[in-house]
Amino acid sequence: MNARTVVALVFAGGLCFGGEAMQIADKGAAKATIVVAKDAIEPEKHAAAELAAFLKQITGAAFTVAGAAEGPRLLVGPDAAKLGDPGFTTDGLGADGIVLRTVGNDLILAGGRPRGTLYAVYTFLEDHVGCRWWSSKASTIPKKPTLAIGPLAVRYVPPLEYREPFWTDAFDGDWAVRNKANGNSERLDARRGGKISYQGFVHTFYALIPPATYFKAHPEWFSEIKGTRTHNRAQLCLTNEAMRAELVKNLKATLRKNPTATIASVSQNDWHGACQCKTCAAIDKEEGSHAGTLLRFVNAVAADIEKEFPHVAISTLAYQYTRKPPLKVQPRPNVIVRLCSIECSFSKPLSDPRNATFGDDIRGWSKVCKRLYVWDYVTNFRHHIMPHPNLRVLGPNVKFFVEHNVKGLFEQGAYTTLGAEMAELRAWVLAKLLWNPKLDAQKLIDEFLAGYYGAAAPHVTAHLKVIHDAVEASGDKLGCFSSHKARFLSFDTLNKGWQHLAAAEKAVEKDDALRFRVQVAQLPILYTLMVRWNEMRGAATAAKTPWPVSDDPAEVLAGFKKTAKAKGMTRLNEWQQGFGALDKAVASLKPVQVRIPGFKAATASSGADKVKLAFDADPATCWNSGGHAPAWIRFDFDKPRAVKALSATVSQQPNGATEHVVTAFFADGTQRTVHTWKGTTKAGQVLDASFAPALDQVAALRIDTRRSPSWVAWSEIAVK
Repeated sequence: MNARTVVALVFAGGLCFGGEAMQIADKGAAKATIVVAKDAIEPEKHAAAELAAFLKQITGAAFTVAGAAEGPRLLVGPDAAKLGDPGFTTDGLGADGIVLRTVGNDLILAGGRPRGTLYAVYTFLEDHVGCRWWSSKASTIPKKPTLAIGPLAVRYVPPLEYREPFWTDAFDGDWAVRNKANGNSERLDARRGGKISYQGFVHTFYALIPPATYFKAHPEWFSEIKGTRTHNRAQLCLTNEAMRAELVKNLKATLRKNPTATIASVSQNDWHGACQCKTCAAIDKEEGSHAGTLLRFVNAVAADIEKEFPHVAISTLAYQYTRKPPLKVQPRPNVIVRLCSIECSFSKPLSDPRNATFGDDIRGWSKVCKRLYVWDYVTNFRHHIMPHPNLRVLGPNVKFFVEHNVKGLFEQGAYTTLGAEMAELRAWVLAKLLWNPKLDAQKLIDEFLAGYYGAAAPHVTAHLKVIHDAVEASGDKLGCFSSHKARFLSFDTLNKGWQHLAAAEKAVEKDDALRFRVQVAQLPILYTLMVRWNEMRGAATAAKTPWPVSDDPAEVLAGFKKTAKAKGMTRLNEWQQGFGALDKAVASLKPVQVRIPGFKAATASSGADKVKLAFDADPATCWNSGGHAPAWIRFDFDKPRAVKALSATVSQQPNGATEHVVTAFFADGTQRTVHTWKGTTKAGQVLDASFAPALDQVAALRIDTRRSPSWVAWSEIAVK
């Protein structure tokens, strides 16, 4: 429990510090009136309605919303606040700042315009009554028929003017406003206070100067690369004055059609390809960075639009090749630079030496840019559903940004699907940190887990600890494009995590809603097991550890899809719709090739140091004889055993005709040929042999390759 929660519970219980409690409800009867000015702006009227609705849920009482009343009163909005304090002012609060203050027998809940009053109401309900809005569909609304509040004197202005946790569920308008997110993608209408709205969000060069429209007539407007003008994965020639004039004309036209926009993006395309013409190159050299040419251009655009659109800032990127700040030019006051952390490691805080280059860049930009924003990355774009243990760096990173004068944060998560790994947790925790970076991130995580998972929370917490400890021990980078074969995703780690999640499901098995939330939390483990099935099965057998899920990958996939679709999941990564990657992975699996315990020794005609690679349950490795046929590989068992089947995965280049003879050596000293594979084979092909009845008392098996167009090699050999 964090400090905010402790204070909230003390006040909500009717105790106070140095003054009388203000009675809001008593035994289910309203004791206060909600007052909002008749001419209040729409968000303030909505704030009053929200306050009445939630207080009814909390106390059971119906609260009157009026333009005036006798005390006790809940005064909602700056105009109503003056009924309790005639000198009340919103000076210095900006658009989002809040005031929660008791005055006599009244409570002022007000703030800057347009959103401050809404945020004041939600802060009161959250911090001083105990409400939590975990996700768009899950909340905790306490039941308190008697509700009193002690003296309050809160004035707060968030250090971040722009706050966007970019997760699909976080786009919900009610969730966003209740958790004080105000970014471009949240569905925030005027009633919910609106938002910071972009005209063109990012990568807008070709939206403003489309190559299909302009390249044929004006190739000089586009990048010169190796002496040739091109628009193929290129940028604009930022020193061409005629191009800038056309871009400004087009930008003004779009802004006239979008009067709500307060920021317009003039930013590089999502690839490299900077112009190398003599003029651009000279500025790049003078400035020590491609950002110099870009920023000079953006400054000029910002000056061109300022007179007609004084309320609009121009946003550009410090991204990839423009991340390093320039030596001379500085952003104009109406220019926002968005610094991007895409190259960073998220297993360590951004202040860590591993991210030293990014640290140098943010320090450089913070010295020259008055409105520095950051585009941060909090998911794995390649595998939205895979474990991504970055929770321990969320709090330190947000604090690091604010300490370096960042004014806006865009936290890019899984924005194209529901059901991504711990999506609701990250969205909620980030929303809280963006509003108040001083909060303890770990306490927020613990609070969410307890509220969202109920009795399953300790087990989900234990699972997350296993995953995070593993990435720290591995030294893995953990980028936003991490591989499914990352070292920290070992079978041991996944199995330990699964055991905790299985216990979590057991703990809430009688609560359908909580059980489903746990089943969604299990999907990342199932996903990783499926995309590395053979390897994981082999590791389980080698460790003599029971396989944690069904032996049938098709059955695991069916269960995964059932839960995923019920959650609303539509894709596994940023780019591809559907579950095709998993379908393909499972469909490609041959009969399970698991290393059977009991191999005593393996020998071969040559390449003896590689023999073990044919039995490591990893088809990506192989024993290679280092020569052509004839060649053989033999494996002895620690004791005679029955053999029902044999399979061997071909490692061969080129494809062609082969002949492989299998010989069994029995405990009585006899031997005989038990199978021959003969025909055209290719790399990755699995050759199977079944024995009915089973071969009994087999001491060893040997595969002799008598014919092959390539060096003799096997990716994997397995026995049943």
